[in-house]
Amino acid sequence: MLRRPVLALIAVSLAAVPALGQEGEGAVPRGAEVLAQAAPELVITKAGEQTLEAFHWLARPLIIFADSPFDPRFRQQMELLAEDPEALIERDVVVITDTDPSLRSPIRADLRPHGFSIVLIGKDGLVYLRKPLPWDVREITRSIDKMPLRQDEMRLEREREAAEALSGG
Repeated sequence: MLRRPVLALIAVSLAAVPALGQEGEGAVPRGAEVLAQAAPELVITKAGEQTLEAFHWLARPLIIFADSPFDPRFRQQMELLAEDPEALIERDVVVITDTDPSLRSPIRADLRPHGFSIVLIGKDGLVYLRKPLPWDVREITRSIDKMPLRQDEMRLEREREAAEALSGG
């Protein structure tokens, strides 16, 4: 599958990010350390000074906005994502959290959320989904699987698997 190369590109593009991992956690892997991990993990990062352009053609940002990390909807959304991270990894999703409106991150300035919301951006940079309530991974992945670029990725993967089966590999 394409997971490893894409995850590697994401990790390299996030090397300058202050921290990877859920908000409030202690020491977390950075840059090359992410590449060295045995199994791919869902990348969760804070918005900070990142821009959406950094993910263009590399990943599908899922931005989770809240006015506080203690917002029950934010906590519920993070729990829902933790239930099936593999499905998100397979679809090249990077979770970006922004729980401090006073910091006015570039992503917050671009998307102008009000209170809690989730926003799904495609690899092409377009906004595909905005929701004011938490969504489970199944609902999110269904939305991703309807995106034109994701449809192309799935078709190419099926063709590659068929070619491997024919060649006996």
